[in-house]
Amino acid sequence: MFYRRLSAWPWLTAVVAGFALTLTIPATAVGLLRTAPEASAAPQVKVPSVDTLRKSYTAARVESAPPTIDGRLDDPAWGKAAWESGFVQSEPYEGREPSERTAFKILYDQKSVYVAVRAFDSQAGSIERRLARRDEADGDTIDIGIDSLFDRLTAFVFTVNATGVKSDQLLTNDGYSSSEEDDMSWDPIWDAAASVDAEGWSAELRIPLSQLRFGNKPEQVWGLQVRRTLFRKNESSDWQPIPRNASGLVHLFGDLRGLTGLVPPHQVEIMPYAVGRLQSFRAVPGNPYADGGSADAAGGIDGKLGVTGDLTLNFTINPDFGQVEADPSVVNLTAFETFYEEKRPFFVEGRNIINFQLMGGDGDFSQDNMFYSRRIGRSPQYTPSTDGFLDMPEATTILGAFKLTGKTKSGLSIGVLDGLTSLESAGVFSGGTANDVAVEPLTNYFALRAQQDFNQGATIVGAMATAVNRSLKSDDLSFLHEAAYVAGIDLFHSWKAKNYYVSFKGVASRVEGTPLSLLRTQRSSTHYFQRPDADYLEVDPSRTSLSGTGGTFEIGKQGGGHWMYAAGYTWRSPGLELNDIGYLRQADTSMEYVWVGYRIYEPFGPFRSVNVNFNQWLGWNFGGEKIFSGGNVNLNLNFKNYWYAGGGYNIQGESLSQSALRGGPALRIPSGRNIWFSAETDSRRKIRLSLSGNENHRTNGESEYLSLGPTLTVIPSPALQISLKPGYSTYRNILQYVGTETFNGESRYLFGAIDQTTLNLTVRLNYSLTPDLSIQFYGMPFVSAGRFSDFKRITDSRAKDFDVRYHLFGSSESGYDAASRVYSVDEDGDGSPDYAFANPDFNVREFRSNLVLRWEYIPGSALYVVWSQGRSTMLEDGSFELGRDINGLFDLHPHDVFLIKFSYCFQL
Repeated sequence: MFYRRLSAWPWLTAVVAGFALTLTIPATAVGLLRTAPEASAAPQVKVPSVDTLRKSYTAARVESAPPTIDGRLDDPAWGKAAWESGFVQSEPYEGREPSERTAFKILYDQKSVYVAVRAFDSQAGSIERRLARRDEADGDTIDIGIDSLFDRLTAFVFTVNATGVKSDQLLTNDGYSSSEEDDMSWDPIWDAAASVDAEGWSAELRIPLSQLRFGNKPEQVWGLQVRRTLFRKNESSDWQPIPRNASGLVHLFGDLRGLTGLVPPHQVEIMPYAVGRLQSFRAVPGNPYADGGSADAAGGIDGKLGVTGDLTLNFTINPDFGQVEADPSVVNLTAFETFYEEKRPFFVEGRNIINFQLMGGDGDFSQDNMFYSRRIGRSPQYTPSTDGFLDMPEATTILGAFKLTGKTKSGLSIGVLDGLTSLESAGVFSGGTANDVAVEPLTNYFALRAQQDFNQGATIVGAMATAVNRSLKSDDLSFLHEAAYVAGIDLFHSWKAKNYYVSFKGVASRVEGTPLSLLRTQRSSTHYFQRPDADYLEVDPSRTSLSGTGGTFEIGKQGGGHWMYAAGYTWRSPGLELNDIGYLRQADTSMEYVWVGYRIYEPFGPFRSVNVNFNQWLGWNFGGEKIFSGGNVNLNLNFKNYWYAGGGYNIQGESLSQSALRGGPALRIPSGRNIWFSAETDSRRKIRLSLSGNENHRTNGESEYLSLGPTLTVIPSPALQISLKPGYSTYRNILQYVGTETFNGESRYLFGAIDQTTLNLTVRLNYSLTPDLSIQFYGMPFVSAGRFSDFKRITDSRAKDFDVRYHLFGSSESGYDAASRVYSVDEDGDGSPDYAFANPDFNVREFRSNLVLRWEYIPGSALYVVWSQGRSTMLEDGSFELGRDINGLFDLHPHDVFLIKFSYCFQL
C-alpha cells in the first residue's frame, strides 16, 4: 500500500491540565519508517525531477476478448500492449537500482482497465505469499495508483499480493494527510489474481471504469504510479520516482495516456441484505425482559448510485452492523467522554470527505472535530429511573442514511451526509405494569462539506456545515438540544513545490433548546460555566441558546529536505459546542505550539532511518490565565536488521485543571515528567515481538502511572496469524475525585487516594482459507480494580503548598457503615453526619469477543456468520487478585449473539 505522508508534525501532543501526559505512537505503525536492509552495491540513480522528467505510458485498447483474470498473463489480448519497466528504488536506498526487475502493461476497453505486472525474482522460492482478509494484503505486493480525475490530488489505489489478496485505498489531499483523509475503507468492486513460477510472480487486475471517477473527454490523461514491495528485503521500488522528502505523492505521479472514447459509466449497485439473530442471556425471575433468550430477523438495503461521472450516492435503509468488532473495555476516571473509533462500514467509508478536524497531531485537541459519526445511532441519552425492571436499548435505530460524495472536473470536492434515527423507547416494568418510555427522540443529522482546490492543490479553500434537529415531544427529553448548528471554513495555501504552507480553520456553533437543556450544557464537563473562580463566565438559567467559536492557525514546512517545522495557535471559546454531531473535549482553552523535526532517510551506520523531533506548548483559558505548559523530545530509530526502537521524554509544567473539581475552582496540579519507549523486532519474521511502555509521575510524588504493553505475533502458516497483546498498568494518585456534597450552603469537593491496577489481554486470530473466505476472532478479557483511601476535601485548590490544598479527614470526622457501604463525614464535630458519600471502590470485569466468518462469494456480495459474546460486572470491591478476578469473570453468565447476514450485489 502507498505509504501515507503524515501531517507535518506527527508527534505533537499537548495535554490540558490534568493527570494524563499523553504521548504518541511511532510513525512505523503506518509505514512511514518501515525498516529495510543494507542494499547491495548497486549503482545509485539520481531521482529525477518529475517536473521535467515525468514518465508516460500509453495504454492499448483491446477490441477482442479481454484477458481472463487468472494471474498467468497468457491471454492473446496482452500482446497488444507494450511492457514498461525502469523502476527505481524508493526504500531503503532512494534512487538506486532495485534488487529485482519489474515490468507492467495496461489494456482498456469500454468497461474496464486491465493491468498486468511481472515481478521477476531470482529467488522465487523466497517470495512471501500470505493469505489474508481483504484490505490486509501482506508479503510481496504490487500497488497500482490511478489519478483518473487528473487533479493531481486524488488517487484510487489497488493492491494485490502474491496470493491474490486484494487491498484498496483512496488517497486524497495529495496523499499528504492524516489517517482520517486516507480512506482504507473504500471497497470498490474489482478483480485480481496472482501466480508464482520459476521466474518470479505475476499479477492481473481488472478495474471496472464504474469504480473510477473521470470526466467526459475524447481522450483521457490520468495520473499513474506502480509500486512493488519486495518483502524479504523490505524494499520498495517505483515506476515514477518520487523523492521521499516530497510534499505529497499524487501530484508527482506519471501519466497514463492513450485512453480514448471512454464514457463515464453510471454506477448502480443495489445490495439488499437479510439477517437472522439469536440471543442467549441470563434469565431473571420476574423480569419479562430477561427470559433467557430472543430471536429476530430483519432486512435492509444498501446501495451506490453514480449520479454523474463525478458524484456518487451511497445509501442505507435499516442498516445492520452486527458483524462489527466490539469496542474495547475502559475505565474512565476523568470528567470527559471516552472517544471511540468508528468501525461501522457505512460511516467509515468516505469519512475523509466529511472530516473537519480542528487541529492535527494526536493530543487531546486533535480529537475535536465538527463531525463524529458515532453520534448517529448512539446509545440513548436518557435512562428512566425505576424500582422495577428496565429494558434499555443499546443503540438508537438508524432508519436510513445517505452520502453524496465526489469531485467535479473543476476541482470542487463535495460531501453531503444525512441520517435519520428513530424515536427510541425503553421498556419499564414496575408494579406489575409495563410501559414504554422515550429515551431518545426522532433525530435528523446533516453534514455538508465542500472544498475547492486551485493550482493542483497548492491552494484549497473549503467550508463545512452541520445541523442536528430533534423532535422533542416528551418532557423527559427536554434536557436535549432541540437544534444544533455548526459552520466552518478552512484555507490551505502552499508554495515552493508544496514544501511550505499556511493553514487556517475556523468554526462557529449555536445550540438551541429549553432553559433546562442549556443549563445542562453550561454545567457540563465541556464548559463548567459554574466555576467560582472564572469571573468571566456565568451560568444563565434562562438561556435558550449558546454560541461559540474555535479554530487553528498554522504555518510551517512539510517537505523538501531533512528539516520540518510548524508553529500555530488554536482556540476553543467558552461557548463552543460541537457534541451534538461532532466531538469537543473541552472548551475555554487556547494554545500556542511549536514543532521541529529532523529526519534522515538515507541509511548510515547501523541505521536505516532516524527521526527526531521537539515540541513546545503553552495554554491559557479565556480569562487570560495560563493553565498548562510543556514540551517533549522524541526519537525514532529504524535499524538495518529490520528492528525498530523509539522513545521520548516529556515535561509538563505546573498547571491549573479546570475539570478536576467537576465544576469547582481550578485545581493546581504539580509539574510532571513522562518517559515512553517502544521496540519491535523484525516485522518479516514468522514470530515477532514488540514492547511499549510509559512511565508518568508528578514531581512531588502526588501521582504516578506505569503501563507496559508487550505484543507477540505468530504466523505459523501463510494463512494463519495469531496476535497476543497483554496490557498492564498501575495508577496511584493522592487526589482522585470522588464526588461533590453540600455543607452549610457551600460545596465540598471530596477526593481520595486511589490505587488502581488494570490487566487486559487482546487476542486476535486471522485465518484465511482463500482470499475471499476468512475467519477472524477478537477477544478481550479485562479486569480493573481501584481501591480508595485517605479521603479528604479540597480547602484551597490554588494553594502553592500542596498540603494546604486539602484537609485529610481524621478518624473522628469520618466513619464507614459496611452494611450500606457509605462513608459519613461530621465536619462540625457535633456528633451527627453532615454529609455522606458511597464507597467508590470498584472491580470491573469484562469480556468481549467476536468470531466472524466472512465469505465474499462474488465481488461485492458477502455472507457473514457471527458469534459475539459479552460478560460484564462491576463489584464494590477495590482489591485486585488476578486468579480470583479471571475466574469470576468467566463464571459470569454470558450474553451470546448468533448472527447470519447475507447480502447480494446487483450491478445494473
